[in-house]
Amino acid sequence: MDFKKIFLKYFILFFLAVFLIFNWGRISWIFHPGYLSRVISFYLFEKKEKPNIEEKEKIELGKTGKIESIEGKTQELKVQPKEELFQKEDSVEIPKIGISAPLRKVEREQEIKKELDKGVVLWPGSALPGEKGQTIILGHSAPPNWPKIKYDWVFSKINLLQQGDLVIVYFKKKKHLYSVQRKIFLAKGEKLPTTDPQKSVLFLISCWPPGKDFKRIAVEAEKIE
Repeated sequence: MDFKKIFLKYFILFFLAVFLIFNWGRISWIFHPGYLSRVISFYLFEKKEKPNIEEKEKIELGKTGKIESIEGKTQELKVQPKEELFQKEDSVEIPKIGISAPLRKVEREQEIKKELDKGVVLWPGSALPGEKGQTIILGHSAPPNWPKIKYDWVFSKINLLQQGDLVIVYFKKKKHLYSVQRKIFLAKGEKLPTTDPQKSVLFLISCWPPGKDFKRIAVEAEKIE
């Protein structure tokens, strides 16, 4: 009887070891430091209805109206639309990797960590979307198969972006389109490369590899005029 118990014990341990070896890539996130506390915090205290960042309505500037001339004749006045406004929350969309996330704006670096749980964050002091200069947007990344709690996962796949891929930024009711140019890998603390100050350049930045704080990945994109 004791032999059977010992055999069963070692068989179970062997089975678990084999299971972990062959499925480590799928379940390794469970053992990630801080995972359990983030899950408990999210589901018990912080889970709320996600903000609606779907486009509700597009408002076009430039309507056809009528004016009355001095002679009393009614004439049609056509105003050419200069710009489109969108009834949509500030957000970032990356169609290729299925990303749609709120864009958070902070005033101080100390606020970034908290706001990253709610979306992606515009680096304080960088150019606003659409402006000339460098617009820097930060986002979390997570190990493979990490559950979609908070926005830990949002930039996990930006390494898949290639030249010509589209990044859409909605900011203050305006829509800005950017075309990916290249990917850059940086050491922690290393500065971004300089760019033409007369161009509107977007950098999407996250940790590399996903979920590890070893390096940084930066995806550079230029505004499509």
